[in-house]
Amino acid sequence: MKKQLKQKKWLMIGLGLGILILLSIGVYNYKQSQSFFMNYNAFQEQVREGKIKEVSIGDSPYITFKQVGDDILYKTENPRTLDFKEKLLLKNIKVTEGNNNTTFYFVQMFISATVFIGVFYIVFRGTKRHTGMQTMALGIKAIEADDLRIGFEQIAGNHEVKDQVEDIIGFIKDPQKYTQLGARMPKGLIFYGPPGTGKTLMAKAIAKEAGVPFFSLSGSDFVQMYVGVGASRIREVFKEARKHERAVIFIDEIDAIGKKRSNNLSGSNEEKDQTLNALLTEMSGFKHDEGIVVIAATNRLELLDDALLRPGRFDRQIEIGYPDQGAREQIIKLYLQGKPISDEVDSEKLARQTVRFTGAMLENLLNEAAILAAKAGEIKITMNHIEKAFSVVLAGAEKKDRSYITQEERRITAFHEAGHALITKLIVPMQRVVKVTIVPTVKGAGGFSMSIPKDSMYMTKRDFISQIQIALAGRAAEEIIFGKDLITTGASNDIEKATYYLKELITRYGMDDTYGLINCEVICPGNSNQELLKVCKEKMDQIYEETKLVLKEHEEKLMVLAEALLEHETLNEDKIIELIA
Repeated sequence: MKKQLKQKKWLMIGLGLGILILLSIGVYNYKQSQSFFMNYNAFQEQVREGKIKEVSIGDSPYITFKQVGDDILYKTENPRTLDFKEKLLLKNIKVTEGNNNTTFYFVQMFISATVFIGVFYIVFRGTKRHTGMQTMALGIKAIEADDLRIGFEQIAGNHEVKDQVEDIIGFIKDPQKYTQLGARMPKGLIFYGPPGTGKTLMAKAIAKEAGVPFFSLSGSDFVQMYVGVGASRIREVFKEARKHERAVIFIDEIDAIGKKRSNNLSGSNEEKDQTLNALLTEMSGFKHDEGIVVIAATNRLELLDDALLRPGRFDRQIEIGYPDQGAREQIIKLYLQGKPISDEVDSEKLARQTVRFTGAMLENLLNEAAILAAKAGEIKITMNHIEKAFSVVLAGAEKKDRSYITQEERRITAFHEAGHALITKLIVPMQRVVKVTIVPTVKGAGGFSMSIPKDSMYMTKRDFISQIQIALAGRAAEEIIFGKDLITTGASNDIEKATYYLKELITRYGMDDTYGLINCEVICPGNSNQELLKVCKEKMDQIYEETKLVLKEHEEKLMVLAEALLEHETLNEDKIIELIA
């Protein structure tokens, strides 16, 4: 407080001096502007008569002078002759040289410099204070354990993850219990897995169960334009956490600062490197009995720097993946609590229909169903609302205006979607086709086929090829029915999916004989070689021809499905099985 008063005092003094100087300049300018003009001939007469006591000459168009016994300032034309000064001196007149406005210019320059320095000082202090406030804001944004609403009871599934962090919670609560046996608490945990699987929720639950403050940050908070700012923020956060003695520091999207550092100087980023080094240094500085644990989350564990993953830094890497059927059922029951639902809503059946749904996706699905029920004026959520929510979440809401769609375009869409559905039931009969429709959506799809793969720990080579065939079946059906020259752009997303599966099969999992048991990403990062492109094209062409062959063998079933879609627009799995049987 005293410091602030002192700063205000000096600020007032500075403002007062500035105003005083400006007033002086104003008075000076006023006096300068009040000089009287005298004809040059009259001036010469005054010189000859000895009535001039002082003359000031310079480069300006006028000279100024004063008469004997008079302080009034006069001015007249400047003759600019070489002997003008000499003539005045011979008459015993005092002569001063220089620009008449020299004093004014000097004062003006002084004021300008003072203003510039003042503005620079204020901006610099403001920036420094703002940066400091931002840094501190990151550090003091601790959520107390009592304010955390997420505990293990509010997290369904993830039993293995809970088991792996139980000892961490025990260590934070009672470090002495472990240190007396020579145990060292893991300094950091990394949660990795797909987006929406509950990494942040798990970190909050650990803080809640341990009863310690929770610091929530994002890797992007430390990515700054100015070198050193990110590192200072890291130090400030850890300094604040140490004040609490026991705490959980959660850094989401840690790959923003923790990516592998480049050996190439031109490819390095000094600010990110400094920030990462600061994080590593702070983690190395933890004492064995400190109850502070750092939890990081990322979707791409393989991108992180090796220094982060070594023992003594982030000791444990824990995968939080897609929930299995049992976990999905628990998550669905959790999110249905407090919602009025009809008796027909079966959480077990819903869990079977939501393979590869994350917890966030399930919450979004049930929330959309509740919104649809409210819009319809219903008092309970029914399976019909949930099924509509499926379409909204995965493909977008249906378009109301379909007047622009021609009959020919409907036929193309019908055969395209029938191709997807038919191939799915022919080559992967255990994969459910929940819905096939030719109703366009707001996301730009002319129609879609919603299929659910089986729950499994692994994908086989046959599974990869089957998914590629399912993706290519729409384009194959178009070519069979309408000819190669009339294929459409409707398969763009399908081709993208097929290419992804094929790339993973060849370059990552070593399932193709051409490259064998080689991970191409290790040898050639980015996989940007022409040979690989050639191999992928040949393999894709082969699978596409096989897909067309299967469809041609069952062309009659393709026609039946397409005609049913044109008539009903939407088909469910039971109807599809009935039609192709």
